[in-house]
Amino acid sequence: MSRADRETQMLDVAEEVFAERNFAVATMDEIAERCGVSKPLLYDYFGSKEGLLTAAVNRARTELYEVTTAAMALGTEPRDILERGLVAYYTFATAHSRSFAVLIQEPMAATFDAVESVRRQQHGLIAPVIAAWAPHVEDERITAYTELIIGACERISLWAMHDGISPERAAAYTLDFCWDGLRVLVDPSP
Repeated sequence: MSRADRETQMLDVAEEVFAERNFAVATMDEIAERCGVSKPLLYDYFGSKEGLLTAAVNRARTELYEVTTAAMALGTEPRDILERGLVAYYTFATAHSRSFAVLIQEPMAATFDAVESVRRQQHGLIAPVIAAWAPHVEDERITAYTELIIGACERISLWAMHDGISPERAAAYTLDFCWDGLRVLVDPSP
């Protein structure tokens, strides 16, 4: 198996184990055993259990960015762009539901920067859409609204996964709620 394939396998198994057993309880021994490799090989690739989790978060960040960027690029106007991005986000969260829930519910100091980088990445996708749609609005307000959307997406994704809500419905609920607040940026009349 190539190094890249072995690393992918280790990350896949680590995500499964972290999701099944909780990060604190999961062991490198169990991950190594499920991968069919030695524990020292895991340490050689990732340095520590925290390093393995950070690598899993970084991989998820890259994949999430790719799917949300591609979806948003197909949009034609701000509402459509945001809707497509939300559907892509919730679809990704659903496809990675167990590991996604672990990351959101159990942030640790070791992975805080990695999880926060995912949020910053999503901020970098959402804020420009709002700014292009409402160029007269100050940066602070755009940042605040963007952060509200990011926080809402994290909470809605956990609820949607728990209750079996489809990515499309989760996106529709999020957009319904956010759109009235964002619409006043363009049309402040009541």
